[in-house]
Amino acid sequence: MTNFNGNILEENTILSIENRGYNYGDALFETIKVSFGKILFWEDHYFRLMASMRIMRMEIPMRFTMEYLEEQILNTLESNSLLKSSARVKLFVHRNEGGLYTPNSNDVSFIISVKPIQDDFYLLQDGFYEVDLFKDYYVSPSLLSTLKTNNKILNVVGSIYAKENNLYNCLVLNTNKHVVEALNGNVFVVKGNIIKTAPISDGCLKGIMRKQLIDIIKSVPDYEIVEDSISPFELQKADEIFITNVIVGIQPVTKYRKKVYGSEVSKNLLQKLNVKVRLN
Repeated sequence: MTNFNGNILEENTILSIENRGYNYGDALFETIKVSFGKILFWEDHYFRLMASMRIMRMEIPMRFTMEYLEEQILNTLESNSLLKSSARVKLFVHRNEGGLYTPNSNDVSFIISVKPIQDDFYLLQDGFYEVDLFKDYYVSPSLLSTLKTNNKILNVVGSIYAKENNLYNCLVLNTNKHVVEALNGNVFVVKGNIIKTAPISDGCLKGIMRKQLIDIIKSVPDYEIVEDSISPFELQKADEIFITNVIVGIQPVTKYRKKVYGSEVSKNLLQKLNVKVRLN
């Protein structure tokens, strides 16, 4: 069952071929983890969505309050019998159909879909995880590149490349040849007590889990967080590399080319992340 503008519909409900998300990528989405009816980091997701809609010049309906959208997510979970388990929620917002590149209206509609997931909290992913650089296409740093829009073709092509080369993931470069993110999350590089991640100005996604980890690292005296451009050469010298997103939490990288990495910092931060989730 999916939620279309507040109405619970069958999952196979057909959208119009004129949908602007399908035609032009004129849509945004939030991927959200819910554990036993608790929407993790909901306030951060909500404000990122509102800010992204403003940047996309979408008209924000008066009813789009934090409480209204939270209620719609919970209603969708209840309709799918997922209030007492964990789930991945996808909240789409697309501009209403009409027009070509220039829309007839800036009004929007929303769709909520849900799927069950196994892990209630964040578990250590300590298996083999090899990555490499994806250099076929590059991210052009701009405000638009930081948004979670429906246009993710670089991530799709990069994921196919990773599969063809027996990789678990790829690291994405911007047009300045700096490492900005992974195909499915933000990247953190550890050297000594310095933990570095790409700044938003380099074109990386303004990730929700990225924000949580930065806040956690700032509260730990043993570590120093640095938001600065990451050169590919730094990857070879790093002690650890990990990837973050709201579904997995922290994914340690074990191998990049000939370099093998540990996961001590990842384990430490993962414990603190789960404490934060429980306290919130």
